[in-house]
Amino acid sequence: MTINQTALKGRFKLLLLLMVLLVFSACSTRKNTNVNTSGNRAAVVMAHLKSKPLYRFINDWTGVRYRLGGLDKRGIDCSGFAFLLQKNIYGNELPRRSSDQAAVIRSKSVGQLKEGDLIFFSFGGRTVDHVGVYLSDNFFVHASTTRGVVVDDLSLPAYQRAMVKAGSIKN
Repeated sequence: MTINQTALKGRFKLLLLLMVLLVFSACSTRKNTNVNTSGNRAAVVMAHLKSKPLYRFINDWTGVRYRLGGLDKRGIDCSGFAFLLQKNIYGNELPRRSSDQAAVIRSKSVGQLKEGDLIFFSFGGRTVDHVGVYLSDNFFVHASTTRGVVVDDLSLPAYQRAMVKAGSIKN
């Protein structure tokens, strides 16, 4: 083999190696292009809220960690979040505990819910132990024990199984 043939063979191997690396790197950096993810839908719901103060309130509290009995940015629980949201956005007075909040609600079906209505859950038995605030299109905001204040999809099976009551505050 001549020097030119050896150099050509080396260049061919290098070119082949670069092509293989390019293919693998392109595959590994491919992003998920599914536009119907729950996160994308939640962002659309947030962008279309009727109440801009509600949007700002949720945006300001999103990510605040869960803390049982908490009522500030150092940590908040679900009933405290609903309590503050109703007071600051709608001027409604609610009891502090979720089970007591459920007692002052006029029940509605999910299809009748409006922005700001409350949704109650029972994850630990028959009594209400969690509350969230309905937004629209089956999304609600709440203080999750594991993720803090988040917007979630009410149609998820875990929420469907645990939902016990929903409605608006009795006036």
